[in-house]
Amino acid sequence: MNTPHKTTSKPQQQYKISTKAISKSLLTGSVIAFLIIISPYIFYSYKSFPDTKIWETFIFTFESGFYEKVSVSFWTILGKFVPLYLLSIWFLTCKHWWYHVILIPMGMYLFQLIMAINDDVKFSDEIEIWYLIPIMAVIVPLVYLIRTKIFTSMHNPTLEEIEYELQNKKNIFSHFRDLFKS
Repeated sequence: MNTPHKTTSKPQQQYKISTKAISKSLLTGSVIAFLIIISPYIFYSYKSFPDTKIWETFIFTFESGFYEKVSVSFWTILGKFVPLYLLSIWFLTCKHWWYHVILIPMGMYLFQLIMAINDDVKFSDEIEIWYLIPIMAVIVPLVYLIRTKIFTSMHNPTLEEIEYELQNKKNIFSHFRDLFKS
């Protein structure tokens, strides 16, 4: 026996909502893909800058000091900017629990970019690690705490363990000490 399927307006309404969500997701994904696709063009745009020491436009005049050529200056700047640009896209679109770790290489490239822009810097890749240490001191424990929270939530603690945890008001240092106990 064949029974006819009943159609109601509710599934059609849900279909319209999911179609809108799919089209919004497709648009967002397309924009992100486009931003990634143009990254080589952004990098190779340094070839459009002149091979002279001074670049004059009707808006400004750019004089390359340390790098001696405008194209070399922009090659260096874009060599730091494009990885920072791609890491920023990754950070903003990453859905993994560890995405805060991406801030560490982003900080490194940001400091390298700032130092590449500064024409008076003699060696641009030597001291940024000292600026990254405070960033890493915050991000690494944060990611480790998130990982342990996920691990403990997956192992279903008992009601007694949860009550014990809530009754013992611990500060952040106690949590760190507990995390590193064997």
